[in-house]
Amino acid sequence: MLCRPFLAGGDDPDRYAAGRGRSGRATGFVPSAPPPPPPSMVLPQARVTGTRPSQPGLVAGSPIRQLEDRERYRGEAVANVQAVADAPVSTFSIDVDTGSYANVRRMLNAGRMPPAAAVRTEEMLNYFRYDYPRPEDRSRPFSITTDMTTTPWNANTRLLRVGLRGYDLPRAGRPPANLVFLVDTSGSMWSRDKLPLVQCALALLAHQLGPRDRVSIVAYAGSAGLVLAPTNDRGAILNALKRMEAGGSTAGAAGIELAYRIARQSMIEGGVNRVLLATDGDFNVGVSNSDALVNMVERERESGITLTTLGFGTGNYNEAMMEQIADHGNGNYAYIDSPREAQKVLQDELSATLFTIARDVKIQVEFNPAYVSEYRLIGYENRALREEDFSNDAVDAGDIGAGHQVTALYEIVPAGSQGWLPDRRYAANRRAEGEGVGNDEAAFLRLRYKLPGEERSRLIEQPVRASLIRSARAPAGDSAFAAAVAAYGQLLRGDTNLGGFTFADARSLAARNAGDNYWRREFLQLAELAQRHGSADRDR
Repeated sequence: MLCRPFLAGGDDPDRYAAGRGRSGRATGFVPSAPPPPPPSMVLPQARVTGTRPSQPGLVAGSPIRQLEDRERYRGEAVANVQAVADAPVSTFSIDVDTGSYANVRRMLNAGRMPPAAAVRTEEMLNYFRYDYPRPEDRSRPFSITTDMTTTPWNANTRLLRVGLRGYDLPRAGRPPANLVFLVDTSGSMWSRDKLPLVQCALALLAHQLGPRDRVSIVAYAGSAGLVLAPTNDRGAILNALKRMEAGGSTAGAAGIELAYRIARQSMIEGGVNRVLLATDGDFNVGVSNSDALVNMVERERESGITLTTLGFGTGNYNEAMMEQIADHGNGNYAYIDSPREAQKVLQDELSATLFTIARDVKIQVEFNPAYVSEYRLIGYENRALREEDFSNDAVDAGDIGAGHQVTALYEIVPAGSQGWLPDRRYAANRRAEGEGVGNDEAAFLRLRYKLPGEERSRLIEQPVRASLIRSARAPAGDSAFAAAVAAYGQLLRGDTNLGGFTFADARSLAARNAGDNYWRREFLQLAELAQRHGSADRDR
């Protein structure tokens, strides 16, 4: 298979080859690709040209044998509960990243609980696909779905789910792509879960490219250099990937600068112009300050070149940087821990990864105090915006790719029900109850977005009916699975508002709605591991 030349040796790479398509059913690993290279072309795994010894036999998915105390995360505290009387409006930027889910999976499979700072519940939710309707018109590039259920962990609250689904882009309708693969070949990339897996992932992507697309490859270690000039020759791309070896220090900023320069020189007007950075994020030469890197990628995004970051490896993984610069580069962030995840991100979801259909997407929900007294948004803490940012087209926000889905959950307290917030002592400080217009609107939903090439945002508005509160039933189907994933993420973060709800409860809720979908069945295993590791940690 495509990954065999890069993952040769150690465990049989075919054990990872049974990939899953968007439905989660087996699809095979390589669609309509040239035959795999003969055994004579299988090269040894990347070796270190510096002094650091190799670690034989380490394969994505196998137990991690190294300390991980140098990994860096930039976590956010769990969002506060809000009183509608004090803060009726919630505003945030959408997020389509999924890296946190895969990275947490890696840690649980390695036998340990993840640090709370590594967990972003919105990325847990958005890792999965739900049955949202396709949009009817590309002038409105995504559909909007709202529903409400009772809350599995709190009888006094309700869960409001907001779902977006972007239109799908058929292969024949894709714009041409100018891609620069920016590959970290420094000494920190020496193990099999790093550079060999990078080579595998980019080989999978290369086989999805059409005759109008072109790829350049830039590598960086002690310094940065052009490995492959722009081409659409798959054989040349694969051969360039095979030649890469790991060694030296990490001049990440120099690599990014060169990659953007190559992207500008090969710019395709009206096409996709993107740098894909594959690294463990361990920049230690040149500009390694996150703020300076953010400023660099923000300048480049204004010229139409976006940035996707693909994270790999363990031990010194700098997720804080990877997630941050992808967000500011108008791209997305994914963590790849196996060939199967590489297929999911760079084959099954290629259109969503590369082809933007809506820019600067913002969501704003205004709650009606006649029906809702308190609320909290589950996740999205690092995507929060000020109320006035919603209508300000100069404020950057997240982008939606073709076929992307976005899910957000609000936990709300119906007016008159017991909430989280205590009563206030002084009469003048107490929140008035039952105020608001009784117009059967529990909330009002607004979305802003820009079509590609446009600078003025468009507005979508629709009410959330109060009848949803009255008719709410226990979650089932996709709603139940989303609630289970949200609880799993919040438990990993140490959320104290889940009462006695456990990982076992989340697994039980998800199990009834997982079907035969591979990724959902895998989630059940992860919830079980979290229950087991969490119990072991408490017993120590």
